[in-house]
Amino acid sequence: MAEPRATGAGDGAIVVFDGACALCGGWVDFLLRRDRRAQFRFAAMQGEAGRRLLAAHGLDPEDPLSFLLLDARGARTDSDAIVAVLQRLGGAWRAAGVLRLVPRGMRDPAYWWLARNRYRWFGRKDACYLPSAAERHRFL
Repeated sequence: MAEPRATGAGDGAIVVFDGACALCGGWVDFLLRRDRRAQFRFAAMQGEAGRRLLAAHGLDPEDPLSFLLLDARGARTDSDAIVAVLQRLGGAWRAAGVLRLVPRGMRDPAYWWLARNRYRWFGRKDACYLPSAAERHRFL
């Protein structure tokens, strides 16, 4: 089966997220509310498309510590992906680019610390994130 291509609205950015994580589900809700241009599509890493995308980019689908953004610029993970997503929202969110002044060697360990503790601090859902009927077309 062919890998989902980054096509559609905008350059078809795809966000691969942990669909069982309450924090990650909140992140997707945040993006859906603020992505006025509908430029992002989403794939839960527990689903077939999400697992395939993670594996294709050297990430272990069984150890979901990484956040993956795929767009016309390629694949970005962890803090680079978070900053890129925020900047793409436009407006005041572009200011997140200032975080790039902090070396990735400092940003990523902070991201990994949060990722390792996200279930303990924010909870884990029994079922994967379910989009509303109006949002379903944005999910792979």
